[in-house]
Amino acid sequence: MFSADPGRLVPGPYRLLFADRTFRRMLPVFALSDLGDGMTVVAVAWLALALGPDGGQGTLAGIAVAAYVLPGALGALILGRWMRRLPARRLLITDSSLRAVLLGAVPLAHVAGLLTPAVYVGLLGASSLLHAWGKAGKHALFVPLLSDGQRLTANGVLSTSLWSATIAGPALAGLLVGVASPAWIIGLNAATFAVLALQTGRTTLPPPPEPVPVPVTGGAQRGLGILLRRPELLGLLAVTWVFNFAFGPVEVALPLFVADDLHAGAGLLGAYWAAFGVGAVVGALALSAARRLPLWPAMLGIIAGHGVGMLPFALTHSSLPSVIGFAFAGLVYGPYSALSLTLIQGRAPAGSLTTVLAARSAVLLTASPLGAALGGFLLDRTSAPAVLVGCGALMIATVPVSAVALKLSGDHRRRQQPAGLRKAF
Repeated sequence: MFSADPGRLVPGPYRLLFADRTFRRMLPVFALSDLGDGMTVVAVAWLALALGPDGGQGTLAGIAVAAYVLPGALGALILGRWMRRLPARRLLITDSSLRAVLLGAVPLAHVAGLLTPAVYVGLLGASSLLHAWGKAGKHALFVPLLSDGQRLTANGVLSTSLWSATIAGPALAGLLVGVASPAWIIGLNAATFAVLALQTGRTTLPPPPEPVPVPVTGGAQRGLGILLRRPELLGLLAVTWVFNFAFGPVEVALPLFVADDLHAGAGLLGAYWAAFGVGAVVGALALSAARRLPLWPAMLGIIAGHGVGMLPFALTHSSLPSVIGFAFAGLVYGPYSALSLTLIQGRAPAGSLTTVLAARSAVLLTASPLGAALGGFLLDRTSAPAVLVGCGALMIATVPVSAVALKLSGDHRRRQQPAGLRKAF
């Protein structure tokens, strides 16, 4: 017999999480913004292919993808003096408002006939300037409200929202590209950021139960200093950077693979990203199983599995093998973000959490854009399948190198310990 209480069908950690009124109010607007960004995965590169000169479409696509992310790292480093003083709520509002205004200018420039490659890249770049701080605000918003045990659940829910949007967003964008310019899809994303800014502004957050004084010196640089003093977090950051760098060229190469090798349109491109998102949602929902594994074997296993999923792109006679491989890549990647964020939230000093998260974002935001720019350069000189398979090979190669580095680091730390401690541990 089933219980008459529907709440009993929901696992305990999720019941406790959704009992928080603030989390319930903010999750729908986070999901809407994620959907907008999911559509932009297709729209940014597809619009760049339309604007790029003959023979230079791949380069412009790589620059556009990089511009949508990379300036956020610069903003994290140079704007820390001002941004670090803002609470998490204000960081999120400021970033969302800026992105709403500047991304909203893309369709307006398109209608006015002013959307040149330079204008397009400029608007994308300026819109991302505060995004590291916005992401830090988003992930720090609920930390004072949730217990240590609830944080992993909250990160898992936010990751599931993100990957669910990766299913619906690209598929929806693929349909819309058939009837409207990709510029209007970017405009829709701007509207979702406007909604996020408005709802965050209307939400009143209770103060932390035990306010912690915020340091008055340092910004993202201070966060980097904290990361450098914690070898476990530093190692995780380094491995994640390489992982993101290896994935960067995929966002540029996949549109050309669809258009040139499979001779298909944006609909199939959306289907690829939707398949990746389906896999990632399933993987994120399996978070409870993944967290039982030792941290480093789990992380390195995710990276290796993702690389294996990229290898079927060598087959160009049909889309089916690579769609299945891409879905598998998403499946193994699903738990990665929630696991790494929860580790940082638990190990970083409470009063410096936003600066640590901003520093982490600043470092990681350089990885995928640099990979995308390299991918665009390579695409004008080699084939899309070669770039995609190369991305997978780099991910796989990262695993043994990281494992050796971790072993050497562990041996070095043990040698530095007094003999009594070595015996004890």
